[in-house]
Amino acid sequence: MKKLLVIAIVLGFAAAMTALAGDANETWEKTCSKCHGAEGKGDTKIGQKLDIKDLSDAKVQAGFTDDQAFKALKEGLKDSEGKTRMKPVEGLSDDEIKALVQKVRGLKK
Repeated sequence: MKKLLVIAIVLGFAAAMTALAGDANETWEKTCSKCHGAEGKGDTKIGQKLDIKDLSDAKVQAGFTDDQAFKALKEGLKDSEGKTRMKPVEGLSDDEIKALVQKVRGLKK
């Protein structure tokens, strides 16, 4: 009986993680890809105008921690003059934001 409980818990956790990853993909497509592009290269018209960094570049990814990415997504980004460069993502739980950070990490080539 204990084995069945453990298996059920593991499967439930795996399903939850898969759902979060799916949500992250959907959030990326709906919200982030407008500026960052489908592959995170920043190669959209808006991305080029804002000089968005290529998130698929390993050097760019090495330049920030997961905590910094989480904070940027949760609070948004401002430039040195205080002008908003990226709005915070809205309506996402902390776990959903963490899944989105992992989505960004998965863009690295």
